[in-house]
Amino acid sequence: MIDAMLDGLILYLHYFAIFGLAGALIIENMALKPSISGEDARNLAKVDAVCGGSAVAVFLFGLTLWLWVGKPSEFYAENPLFQIKLGLFVLIILLAIYPALFFNKNRHSTEESVAVPGLVRLLLKLELIILLIIPVLASLMARGVGLNA
Repeated sequence: MIDAMLDGLILYLHYFAIFGLAGALIIENMALKPSISGEDARNLAKVDAVCGGSAVAVFLFGLTLWLWVGKPSEFYAENPLFQIKLGLFVLIILLAIYPALFFNKNRHSTEESVAVPGLVRLLLKLELIILLIIPVLASLMARGVGLNA
């Protein structure tokens, strides 16, 4: 019974972190324009920090689910959909580096207006699109799709 409670708690925390990541990405995408105010730059730096912290939590709770609680690790490791899902998550992290550097650079901005590089806006859109694909893969995976029969 305690194992089931622990599994449920870790899974809940994993979902909570995913919602934090998705929410922060949505806010960033909605607020980002070709030019933002210094105040917006400071606020978006905070939102990006939440995004990064949420991504770390998603990774840690996901790793816990994969290796220590829930289904046997082979259920995940041997499934090509899991490998694609993991690869897409790594891609999101890689795509987030340049925007994070931009936000970090401008987090103390006193400028009236900050020009946002088009690449930052593009990468944030790509992150969000990729994040929309991952739950589809997770849903298929949970139903055993991708496993050799």
